[in-house]
Amino acid sequence: VQLQASGGGLVQPGGSLRLSCAASGFTLDDYSIGWFRQAPGREREGVLCISRSDLSTYYTDSVKGRFTISRDNAKNTVYLQMNSLKPEDTAVYYCAATPWSCRADWDYWGQGTQVTVSS
Repeated sequence: VQLQASGGGLVQPGGSLRLSCAASGFTLDDYSIGWFRQAPGREREGVLCISRSDLSTYYTDSVKGRFTISRDNAKNTVYLQMNSLKPEDTAVYYCAATPWSCRADWDYWGQGTQVTVSS
């Protein structure tokens, strides 16, 4: 059972990135998938979650209107679309999976992908 986050990189302020969370060993459609981030010197914070019924839950207001989450069941992948990126979005982004709701404890974690927003 493994989650792999990818798609990070260096982007200018105002730019976009799409992060991917791919699963192996289990079917993501049976899980709620959350995205989290951790900036240097700061605690990890929740960003956004998609439930098993495809409802989105925002954990932070700072990304509302800019970030969205979606699934591609055929690819067993969840995406985090990040638009209008700001320097304060710079962090390592992680995805996690739980067979329960977006408010439950997380069973599986990916390894993280670095997002740097800078001019």
